[in-house]
Amino acid sequence: MSCRMATSAISCSTNKSHSPGDTPMFRLALLFLMAACSQVWAQARIPADLKIEESVDAKGKAKVLFIAGTTVFKPGEHDYIGGCRELMKSVAEGGKAAPVLALEWPTKAETWNDVASVVFFFDGAEKHQAVAKGRAAQIDALVKKGAGLVQLHQTADYPEAFTEKAVSWSGGAWKKGIGKRAHWVETFKDFPQHPVFTGVGAFTIDDGWLWNIKFVDGMKGVTPLLRTVDPKKKDDPKADAAIIAWAYERPAGGRSVTFTGGHLHKSLEDPNYRRFLTNAILWSAEKVTANAAASR
Repeated sequence: MSCRMATSAISCSTNKSHSPGDTPMFRLALLFLMAACSQVWAQARIPADLKIEESVDAKGKAKVLFIAGTTVFKPGEHDYIGGCRELMKSVAEGGKAAPVLALEWPTKAETWNDVASVVFFFDGAEKHQAVAKGRAAQIDALVKKGAGLVQLHQTADYPEAFTEKAVSWSGGAWKKGIGKRAHWVETFKDFPQHPVFTGVGAFTIDDGWLWNIKFVDGMKGVTPLLRTVDPKKKDDPKADAAIIAWAYERPAGGRSVTFTGGHLHKSLEDPNYRRFLTNAILWSAEKVTANAAASR
């Protein structure tokens, strides 16, 4: 057995001429090594030119902190770093925001200074970065100061012990036991009156949706943004269109937007989809205007 380190992963191969034999101990060692290799394969390649926790001049702009996970599901899927890089370009284009990127979680205390909004794009559930190592207290303090929060894809899924806290931050959370998830293509063309849809036209995306969300009591402060119907129930007149994106204005101040899609990186090539996400981030930072959204 040999493992060869590549730029972003380890590849494994077997060589029978050097094998100690097909013994239980050898097979066990082989399984452990293969597991280790697969874990490395799950790590995203960190671009050499990636600027991490860079100090920015946010004078007159909203400082937006993007927190990206460093794993990938498959090439082009759950590409947290790539997705954050693209959205950072878009929010910066209008001159309203100064984006900063952190991987997994900020390591510098000053990264949190003067943050107007935080964007989560990483794994959810038990791997959720915001609830690890007491980090929830950091986010709780930030939102209580009125900072914005944007949750993309799996970050709407919190461990059950944090569900109520997550609901207080963003107006809703995916909860195991009642929440549902599946993958299908949807076209969005009818939008409610809301600033996040400034300049947004119809778009079609293939995505993995999380729905059947636990919302704040009475949906108070929640504005549904995007809805979709499970294709298996398209012909059912009683089927409800599930909310898969929503905005939330907290009672004490501060805005949040959650979009439970975001599975495929290529979706960002659609200018209307990209504009919707850009607007959502800027709105959460209270900087969206008719001319603020990226035009690309």
